[in-house]
Amino acid sequence: MEIKDRSKLLTEQRNPRTLNIDCKTTLEIIDIINAEDARVFTAVHRERAHIAKAADLIVDAMRNEGRLIYVGAGTSGRLGILDAAECPPTFGTDPNMIIGIIAGGEKAVFQSIEGAEDFPENGAKDIQQKEVNHRDVVVGITTGGTTPYVMGALFEAKKRNAKTIFLCCNPETIPNFEVDVTIRPIVGPEVITGSTRMKAGTVTKLILNMLTTTAMIKIGKVYENLMVDLRAMNVKLTDRAERIIMTASGVNREDAKKLLETAYGNVKVAIVIQKLSLDYAEAKKRLDANGGFIRKVLLNPY
Repeated sequence: MEIKDRSKLLTEQRNPRTLNIDCKTTLEIIDIINAEDARVFTAVHRERAHIAKAADLIVDAMRNEGRLIYVGAGTSGRLGILDAAECPPTFGTDPNMIIGIIAGGEKAVFQSIEGAEDFPENGAKDIQQKEVNHRDVVVGITTGGTTPYVMGALFEAKKRNAKTIFLCCNPETIPNFEVDVTIRPIVGPEVITGSTRMKAGTVTKLILNMLTTTAMIKIGKVYENLMVDLRAMNVKLTDRAERIIMTASGVNREDAKKLLETAYGNVKVAIVIQKLSLDYAEAKKRLDANGGFIRKVLLNPY
């Protein structure tokens, strides 16, 4: 969807509640921004059914060896990369399961490359390079709903029979081709006109968190509300892994350390070992047989 005059887009309009923000005290400015940010949560709530539908597509993909691929430019691209980067240490995912792609490539993560978003063929090319296929889900993030790079990527993904999700913050912008799910949180004009790194960025971050966290829960990487598939790769995460075992199993710190060692650093296996008095091999076997879900193993202990 090409729009030469973007002045009609809601994300580009002036916010009547912030017209005099340049005359305010520091605290008043903070209060104005805070009040505008509060509108984000209502916008997310209104889109919850579409977010749930998108999450289910992602779960289906992951259960069938597919990937979640975020595509965006500028802030949108960086937020996708951020969400993708946070999943391996938190949920023990393969780094290739969730991927973030940004217009302009790696350099654009750290430095603005504004012209990179103007070429749909580059979006298509990046999707081709990732060898996107029917097992994958591609989320195109474009708060204005018009970014050519993102549209090119989504269209190429659709051609390759991937599932496609369109995330934008304008009420009227739509792709000129069919997508599987549209998520459209309407947060209104920004505090600073056109600065979509603000409310639009915040609502994007919240929704991406929802998509991946929900997917991780649904594929067995959470037990109760504990991140039982985390990788204990540093002091903080090792401490967290031990505390998770303590919480889930009711053991003390020293026993949690021993369990983690017995389980070769696998928190899930450590919990099952303790709860069902099994050795490593049997605990791992039962987890594998139940799709990695601790709760299912405990409900079917034999």
